[in-house]
Amino acid sequence: MKEKNFVDELPPTERRILHQNESMPPYIIFEIIRQEGEEELVRPLRALIFSGLAAGIFVSFSFFFRAVFNMHMGDSQFAPIVSSLGYTVGFLIVILGRMQLFTENPITTMIPLFSEFSFQRLLKVIRLWSIVFFFNIVGTTIAALFFACDYAVSPEIQAALHIIADDMTTLPAIDNIFHGIPAGIIIAALVWTAPQTKNFRFITITFFVYFIALGDFSHVVVGSCEMAFAVIDGDASFTDYFFRFLIPTGVGNIIGGTGIFTMIIYNQVSQRLKHNKN
Repeated sequence: MKEKNFVDELPPTERRILHQNESMPPYIIFEIIRQEGEEELVRPLRALIFSGLAAGIFVSFSFFFRAVFNMHMGDSQFAPIVSSLGYTVGFLIVILGRMQLFTENPITTMIPLFSEFSFQRLLKVIRLWSIVFFFNIVGTTIAALFFACDYAVSPEIQAALHIIADDMTTLPAIDNIFHGIPAGIIIAALVWTAPQTKNFRFITITFFVYFIALGDFSHVVVGSCEMAFAVIDGDASFTDYFFRFLIPTGVGNIIGGTGIFTMIIYNQVSQRLKHNKN
């Protein structure tokens, strides 16, 4: 006779509570993200364009509010600790609003590619990355033009924006690659933990993104608004924008998000996935 398990003897309500508090195994999280990635790969062009454009515009509020917090903190030694909270604003809008942000794609869309590789699927990934990245950058450029407008933003805030943007213009290309790697890892980790923290997404996003700012890591989309602002102001050139910031930081984010985090996670669950298929 089969011995009864303690869980089987619990009332249905208590069993449901127990199951709700269990941690998801990694292969289940992988499957959740894979399904989301599959949906993203077939999104219509128009939806991708406007979602990417909106993400570029709204994530630029991270640059704006970091500068505003910094302005109000003045010369306080706690200014970086407080102003880094402002950096989370744009990400909260974009991620909770389900907009297309390029740095989420290196894990969300690569997981479907790793799970079932095909040339056709690779082309879909390239299409998605290209469209989202391009319109993210268009969005940040629009935001930078707005921030640089004297009628839209006060001189005090513009001065604070200049201070933040100037820090971005001083980094050489190699530094932007290495500063971009941790940012890519952190954003990928944020996507990976999302299914487990569904009811605490606001706190999770704030926590992860806060440390990107506090660690002074480089995020290609937010940073593109900062660099575009510097170009408009005449503090940087188009060469600086593309070859000293945009391309190196984008490479760093992809290395961190796909080359490191996603590859490690995939190898963690690959055996279980093969077993499930068989």
